[in-house]
Amino acid sequence: MNLFDTIRNTLVPIHKEGYVFVAAFFIVSLILGYFAEPLFWIGLVLTLWCAYFFRDPERVVPQDDDLILSPADGRISHVAVVVPPPELQLGSVPMLRISVFMNVFDCHINRSPVRGQVTRIEYRAGQFINAELDKASSDNERNGLVIETRHGQVGVVQIAGLVARRILCWAKPTEPLNAGERFGLIRFGSRLDVFVPAGGQPRVSVGQRAVGGETVLAEFGSPKGPTISRRT
Repeated sequence: MNLFDTIRNTLVPIHKEGYVFVAAFFIVSLILGYFAEPLFWIGLVLTLWCAYFFRDPERVVPQDDDLILSPADGRISHVAVVVPPPELQLGSVPMLRISVFMNVFDCHINRSPVRGQVTRIEYRAGQFINAELDKASSDNERNGLVIETRHGQVGVVQIAGLVARRILCWAKPTEPLNAGERFGLIRFGSRLDVFVPAGGQPRVSVGQRAVGGETVLAEFGSPKGPTISRRT
């Protein structure tokens, strides 16, 4: 492997949704640099951050229908049993909800946590409060998907955050999704909630870092109970 191959394999592709933003950041940097050179370097740093934000890395996705995977990179902010949002039409019985909070440095590509068929997509307008807050699930702008799986219906909710102003969802109703398949993106900083059907046991704890398409959030068919973790 030569130096060119090493660099190519190290660099992470930028998703096409980010091209216009990276270009805009760079053009603004050039304009600012015309008036003051230090502003160009500040703008260049922000341009590199923008390219980093829209990165779209490959992931090694477990092929197991008994697993629910993280839909995004980020920190596990909540693991609780709550009533799902009414627009998902998942009923009034509380379900296990696992939340993944993405800060502005996390990869914001959203991936399907399971293999199944999309049966429902519902958008709700709302506020833009801090997505780490528990009430963001009900108060913030959001887009919800329901995916039919062998273990029942799994809910996935894209939630806008404090600086997020755009939720993108490429999935369509009745379309199949594979586990780990890209289905959306949120700009800039946000959260995803996953609602797990009965029988799913959590395999993560609050504060844990998750990798989209790779980290196992919950598991079906295991005699083990919830995973207990501790910081060391």
